[in-house]
Amino acid sequence: MECKIDYQSQLVLVGSCFAENVADKLAFYNFKHVVNPLGILFNPVSIQNLIERGLNNRSFTEEDIFYHNECWHSYEVHSEMSHSDKDLMLNSMNEALELFGASLKEASHFIITLGTSWVYKEISNNAIVANCHKVPQKSFKKYLLTVHEITESLRNIVSLLRSYNPNLSIVFTVSPVRHLKDGYVENQRSKAHLIAAVHSLNDVRNEGSRLSYFPAYEIVMDELRDYRFYSEDMIHPNSIAIDYIWGRLVESWITSEASKIMQEVEKIRKGLLHRPFNPDTDAHKKFLKQLEGTILSLQNRYPFMSF
Repeated sequence: MECKIDYQSQLVLVGSCFAENVADKLAFYNFKHVVNPLGILFNPVSIQNLIERGLNNRSFTEEDIFYHNECWHSYEVHSEMSHSDKDLMLNSMNEALELFGASLKEASHFIITLGTSWVYKEISNNAIVANCHKVPQKSFKKYLLTVHEITESLRNIVSLLRSYNPNLSIVFTVSPVRHLKDGYVENQRSKAHLIAAVHSLNDVRNEGSRLSYFPAYEIVMDELRDYRFYSEDMIHPNSIAIDYIWGRLVESWITSEASKIMQEVEKIRKGLLHRPFNPDTDAHKKFLKQLEGTILSLQNRYPFMSF
């Protein structure tokens, strides 16, 4: 592993909802991180476009949004950014974009989780969109990105990031979330293109380039290998699967010293959740005092931690 994660690391995570799952774990253990400031992104081209916009401080304008179903939307971002007030939406998007760009320039690690090779091109301008926002499908053409197109997009992402942050460690992963609305065969084709593209990029990297791959998709497909590790929708990995993948990520990417601190954080989290039968006992008061002391001790070492 080229550069492991510790409690001094600053992480940026971008991509599908699996990136949000990892970010939830990072938040629980109090790692410094930023995740999807402009919402979930599924395909590599949309991720590339947003990285380019963020790093170049290219703000969103009225030309980048449209009105549909009583809300303003942007084809470049997730629907969570949509709003009924145009000005509030633009302000919110540009604040998030500023945070995104600044975070990328300061990050030690960038984790990009690719969801799908299937994209939708807006017919009027032939541009790939990040989200269709329930606009009628006749306005789009569905298209499967080739391995070459994805590889070039990822190569552009690496080049962009390195131009602003030369020492950044970049970790690629393919989301284990199954895009079954595309179809079973189509989902496998999509994942195969993503995996092939990432490895095409990594296989030609120079020594010390700090490009890596974490096999989240393969862990679910080849180690867990059972539908009981999916939620009821049979699309998203359930909490057991996410915990398992997280455990593998910790083994691969977290330093041994940080792992010890994670155990302290987890102990505090569990202590804060403890509900006594009688909160007025001396034993419970002593427990709370000890817990407070443990928190203060940890925060003296890592002032950014919050409980």
